[in-house]
Amino acid sequence: MFAVTILGNNSALPTLERHPTAQIVTCNDQLILVDCGEGTQLQFARYKIRRSRLRYIFISHLHGDHYFGLIGLINSLSLLGRQDPLTVFAPPELEAILRLQMECSGTVLQFELQFVPLLEENQGVILEDKDLKVSFFPTQHRIPCYGFAFEMQKRKRKIIPDQAKVYEIPAAYFSKLQQGADYHRKDGLIVKNDWVTLAPPTGKKYVYYADTRFSEDLIPFAKNADLVYHETTYLHNLAERAAERFHSTTVEAATLALKANAHRLIIGHFSSKYTDLTPFEAECREVFPNSELALEGVSYII
Repeated sequence: MFAVTILGNNSALPTLERHPTAQIVTCNDQLILVDCGEGTQLQFARYKIRRSRLRYIFISHLHGDHYFGLIGLINSLSLLGRQDPLTVFAPPELEAILRLQMECSGTVLQFELQFVPLLEENQGVILEDKDLKVSFFPTQHRIPCYGFAFEMQKRKRKIIPDQAKVYEIPAAYFSKLQQGADYHRKDGLIVKNDWVTLAPPTGKKYVYYADTRFSEDLIPFAKNADLVYHETTYLHNLAERAAERFHSTTVEAATLALKANAHRLIIGHFSSKYTDLTPFEAECREVFPNSELALEGVSYII
């Protein structure tokens, strides 16, 4: 299972219908929170997301609409009895902010809160486990800001049963074949792994562009991605304002997806000045037809 669920799709000012940025990336049995705007923990409850499965948190930058909900969520996790460690990947200043908030309130967490700093000079792979690889890259915003690429890894090779039978390989050895091992027969023949298996299928890729001004330099990070999320704070008639404020428009987001040869685009981070979001989708589809709104409460399978 690889999917992204939208918890918040608005920009700085929340509305009664839309909340600041927050997403859940589901990778098999683990949940990853990407940004944590105000009210995120209420969205957890509203959409019945199991907080106990939350393993990692990624914060793109330190504008409040991307992290003001974090201290409340962390405190609630402790009150609910969490004991498993929780790792936060974020600009380094966030650790001091959270530590000060907890110190001033006398908060003692019941679990270990770990921090991994995001620094531009260290861009690249920052997390890798048996299922998932995550890398980060700088975007173009008013303060240090990062996007993330989530890649679900397919590590196991596929057995070719007829070939395995020809070489008399017992089924009990199949798990080792899937991991790439050769088979040593009793008669001395070494059965090479690629004689009896196929390479694992290509993994799926989801790319999250946090707040950013449009730049062709950002295109390679989404190359051939299965799903891309890109901010579209403004419709394209406000392209000049978007550039001045280091944000993007519909046409710019769609252009990036098109040039990256992405399969699918979802858009969000809408300015509160808009009540009707239909034009956002329409403008994107004129450039990149497989575009849609990132709607709160909706899960997008990758």
